[in-house]
Amino acid sequence: MSGYSLGIKELDELLGDIREGTNLMMIGPPMSRKDDLLDAIIFNSQSPAGSAIIVSTREPGERVLGWFEDYGLDTSTADIGIVDCVTKTLGMGAADTEKIKRASSPVDLTGIGVKISQFFEEMLIKKKKQQVHLCINSLSTILMYSNIQTVFRFLHVFTGRVKAANGFGLYVVEDEMHDAQTIATLKQLFDGMIEIKAVGDAYAMRVVGMTSKPTPWFEYAIEGTDIVLKKT
Repeated sequence: MSGYSLGIKELDELLGDIREGTNLMMIGPPMSRKDDLLDAIIFNSQSPAGSAIIVSTREPGERVLGWFEDYGLDTSTADIGIVDCVTKTLGMGAADTEKIKRASSPVDLTGIGVKISQFFEEMLIKKKKQQVHLCINSLSTILMYSNIQTVFRFLHVFTGRVKAANGFGLYVVEDEMHDAQTIATLKQLFDGMIEIKAVGDAYAMRVVGMTSKPTPWFEYAIEGTDIVLKKT
């Protein structure tokens, strides 16, 4: 079985296949469209052998699925599962569905973990998917409600689960919301990072830790599901 890719031509050519069991932090400033970047990576990775679990701490599950549907993905057949940490915090009594499982809030790490595990079992054991993505958007929201030690223990379990399942984990962090010690603690759990920075009115990204030296910085634009890069 081959590894994973980001679905971003220039970076994929530099990185080659991302090995199975890799966990990456995606870290950058607010308003840098990390949500769209994450969704586009998942969209472009969809295949008959693939599946994705997305933990959403900022948008209801229906809205996350709606993004994929807007760009032509048939979510009734695609193996995407959403752990929705938002709807119940709004006081809405929506039930779980086949594609969306609800945690009570971003502070409910036990509940979130149970829902992730249910999707892992469904994707890997029942459906026998060969590849699985785990995406948490975002760790920063979870850290607003829980201390770093609790979040570290939670993440240690699921980064380990990704490794054991030969999966690919992506975890979003707002780099201006946390002190250096918090970021340094989180970094211990990851194999590398997608770093994002502001470049004038635009944003640029690079990948660190996956090759002998970081990739160059590429300014990026997101056009629907296409991520267009330009070397800075």
